[in-house]
Amino acid sequence: MIHLKRLFIGRPLKSSEEGGQQLNIFKALAMLSSDALSSVAYGTEQIVLVLTTLSAAAIWYSLPIAAFVLVLLISLTLSYRQIIHAYPSGGGAYVVASENLGRNAGLTAGASLLIDYMLTVSVSVSAGAEAITSAIPALYGHQVAISLIIIFVLMGMNLRGMSESANFLMIPVYLFVLVMTVMIVWGLYQVVSGAIPYKATSLVGAAIPGVSMALIFRAFSSGSSSLTGVEAISNAVPFFKLPKEKNAAKTLAIMAGILGFFFAGTTFLNYWYGLVPMAKVTVLSQVAKETFGGTGIMYYVVQFATALILAVAANTGFSAFPVLAFNLAKDKFMPHMYLDRGDRLGYSNGILTLALGSAALIIIFQGSTERLIPLYAVGVFIPFTLSQTGMIIHWFRHRGKGWIGKTVANFSGALISFAILVILFAYRLFDIWPFFIVMPLAIFMFYKIHDHYGKVAAQLRLPADVEEHHYDGSTVIVLVGNVTRVTRAALNYAQSIGDYVIAMHVSMDENPNKEKETQSEFRADFPDVRFVDIHSSYRSIEAPTIRFVDIVARNAAKRNFTTTVLIPQFVPRKKWQNILHNQTNFRLRAAFASRENVIIATYSYHLKK
Repeated sequence: MIHLKRLFIGRPLKSSEEGGQQLNIFKALAMLSSDALSSVAYGTEQIVLVLTTLSAAAIWYSLPIAAFVLVLLISLTLSYRQIIHAYPSGGGAYVVASENLGRNAGLTAGASLLIDYMLTVSVSVSAGAEAITSAIPALYGHQVAISLIIIFVLMGMNLRGMSESANFLMIPVYLFVLVMTVMIVWGLYQVVSGAIPYKATSLVGAAIPGVSMALIFRAFSSGSSSLTGVEAISNAVPFFKLPKEKNAAKTLAIMAGILGFFFAGTTFLNYWYGLVPMAKVTVLSQVAKETFGGTGIMYYVVQFATALILAVAANTGFSAFPVLAFNLAKDKFMPHMYLDRGDRLGYSNGILTLALGSAALIIIFQGSTERLIPLYAVGVFIPFTLSQTGMIIHWFRHRGKGWIGKTVANFSGALISFAILVILFAYRLFDIWPFFIVMPLAIFMFYKIHDHYGKVAAQLRLPADVEEHHYDGSTVIVLVGNVTRVTRAALNYAQSIGDYVIAMHVSMDENPNKEKETQSEFRADFPDVRFVDIHSSYRSIEAPTIRFVDIVARNAAKRNFTTTVLIPQFVPRKKWQNILHNQTNFRLRAAFASRENVIIATYSYHLKK
């Protein structure tokens, strides 16, 4: 098992090697921007899908809607740059909201982001699977299986460490940036030169019967899904090389510039070409086909790069979820196991939890990107709104140079983010209702965990006047099966620590002669040790053992004696052989775990062959 782990995960890293796992701007852009950049593959499509529910002629509205999305992108970028400098320890919206708006707001942001990072993985890999099936129709119908394979490949990659993960991600991310740039620039050139004539379904500004604000708002909220992932860099500031804040802010600005260019270019070309959503073929695939021709090699390069970026876009969630879980665990709102680093210095438990949660979402929603997108949007715009609002409070408290301008930027972001939330609640309630069940459950879980840790700390805290209890002796009960070397060694040890030793045997044989034979053999070898043989009519070892130990413990307490149950076991020389032995010992230890007046100990006898 250890050798298999080393094969997939790699050798353990020393804590002192953490610096080698930190990211420069080039690597960080690949690792942390893949989610935001990949949303170009479905952002325009989500806008057009909503608009075409009315009419193909309504597609021209995608242009002003995209403009508003870009305004929101600028506002969020400015805000999160400020968050990076104000809160360089990471944590993003959770830390900002907790410090400035209170615990409830912070936990709401934290719960939303945890859910959203799972949705990030689910949406990204499901969209990647759809891109693969668009290019290879023979695979259509296998999206769920493809998505699950991608998730677990990414999980293994992240368990190997940030640096190796970033090295791998640079290929698909920068390939996508290159081919998208080429596609948009070439497409715009053909538009300007007249090589591709104007084929839009309607002129900009044309009156379309039946268009309502409800339709526009729904399309805007769907298109805003392109902005998910913008906050990830603010959560992962500790991963950057020094100077951390400066490098993180630069990475965010570069990512926002690329994202804005891709989103605007794709939306414009889709409108100019007059493309309408089609089943089994993505809008981006149609744009590439129109730009390069359906049989040209560049069309397939775009499809290949899109599938790759969507597949690895989930890695943003794998980078940000463990850090957020760490911050919540540090504040005692999640289990302390999320504080632990793995062999490769990553937060392995967070990575594993994210992979399993995302896989469950893929199975539940059958890998449908369209069904996951609304949940995805509401999951990110709650923390967007809270973080922007929290930063407004932060600037009013701390002020400093340029604080008024910064407050205006945060106010704009908070207002637009809140407006999108209102739109989602008003017009997409049927699609997002599961969020209103999961969110309260997550927050309830946070408080239960925090309450538990508080109670544990109160009970373990050492009082000023420590009351010491002095016992008068010790009773040791040794659980024995047959008379073996293990039994002899365990009894010798029990006699060295106990004032009163009892050997207990549970017999399940229906032959009374067999039970008498065991008693005689034991007493012949251990004449000075009390031997108790209890018959189990229901073939259970745990129940009669617990009953007997409880009786002995009560009597021992009257004499001010401790009670220790010593469970002998032998340890095979080879680790894989453990599964062949000691299962009864595991069950007994588990059964006695709830007995507060009984001490459980194990005596291990190591085999030589």
